Order: sequence, then C-alpha cells, then structure tokens
Amino acid sequence: MAKGNIFILSGQSNMSGRGGVKNRQWDGVLPEACRPNPSILRLSGAGAWEPAREPLHFDIDVSKTCGIGPGMPFANFLRPQIPQDSDIGLVPCAEGGTAIIEWERGSRLYSQMVRRAKEAVSSSAAAEIKAVIWFQGESDTLSDEDAGAYRGRMEKLIGDLRSDLGLPSLPFIQVAIASGDEGRVETVREAQLGFDLDGVACVDAKGLPLNEDGLHLSTAAQVALGRLLAETYEKRFLPAIIQGRFD
Repeated sequence: MAKGNIFILSGQSNMSGRGGVKNRQWDGVLPEACRPNPSILRLSGAGAWEPAREPLHFDIDVSKTCGIGPGMPFANFLRPQIPQDSDIGLVPCAEGGTAIIEWERGSRLYSQMVRRAKEAVSSSAAAEIKAVIWFQGESDTLSDEDAGAYRGRMEKLIGDLRSDLGLPSLPFIQVAIASGDEGRVETVREAQLGFDLDGVACVDAKGLPLNEDGLHLSTAAQVALGRLLAETYEKRFLPAIIQGRFD
C-alpha cells in the first residue's frame, strides 16, 4: 500500500458479517455497494494487502460462515471523499460470539487486533490508521453482570487501544446493537448510545432488518449500516483529520 487510509473493523458476528447467510451457507448475492474497487484493499489473515472482496472476514472469523458485513459498503460509500491518490485499507479483526471481556488488553483477540493494526501501518510510511469501527455487544446481553459492566469495559478498551497504538485521539465509531437478550439489550444500548468520550461516535442499528434468526443483520441492513458509518465518519471526523486535529 503506497498511501492508505486504514480502518480497523472489529467486534463480533454482525461486524464479520452474516448478511445472506442461511443454513451455514452464504448466498453469494453481492449488492453494488459491496463490489470490489481497485483502491479498496484488505489485510488478509496472513498479513498481506490484497484487493478487498466479500466476505471480508472469511479467514479471520474462521469458525463460522461469513457473509456480508458493513465493511465493504462503508468503504465504497466513503471512497468519493478520499483523495484519488490514496487507497482505503480495511483490517478485519472481528470474531463471532465474543463478549467484550474477551477483548480486554492481554487477551488473544485484543493482541491480534493490535498486531494486525501495526502490520497494516508498517507496510508504508504513508499509511495511517484513521478510525476503529466497532460492532459488538450482543453477547453481553446474556448476563446482568456483563450488561451492567459494558460501559466501563468499553471505555477501558478504547483507552488501551489508543495507548497501545500510540494514537491518543484515534477516532472510534461504535454501532449500537439491534438485537440480543430482550431483558438486557437496552442496558447495553444505553451504554453505547450514552458514551461521552472525545473522538467517539455511535451509529444506531436498531430498526434495520434482521435475518430470519432475529439476531444478525440482513444484507440490505449491512449496506444501510455501511452508508451510515461512512456518513458519520465523514461528518464527525474527516474535516478534523484534514485540519490535522487527529494526526
């Protein structure tokens, strides 16, 4: 990657993508917003840059069947706002079924995310991590303890990641979950929607259509979410980055 705008994609199954997945098979339907673009790259599981194609997480979230997630739509909708001489680099890190405690500093998932983020920028002096996009929390609706602790754990994760990457103001866009245990989902959503940290934004997935399983976002929903994420990044962070505030 000669010159790149890098985005870390992390969280659990709705980030790794289950759009179009039924009976453990992806239907292969590829909306226009998910199609490859020569200037949109993906860091493979082996740590090499390659053209980004769906499913983005096929060699990361290896224990499940991956389909459409929000990453490719996000990149395609954002592409017109990025200088033509720059690439967009996506770094898939999400794994399905993971609670936020499994992402704490020192864990396998956290260490892998930091390692892959550093690999992404080491490929070029002109490559920069522009934001982390985080979609996770459904697993934390399974117990009162985890739901109640979500806000504190999320705040610590953001602080630790910024520290370990040496980017104290790294933009962080999280998605407020659309599904989970009915008794606790609002506790987690309130934590996600109520964050008041500098450089942190939230996009709400509630109301987007789900697959038949009632848990995972459909292909159409992931495309809509990708657009919302791109719009949020553009409005909240792109002007500040251009002005040098997040260097």
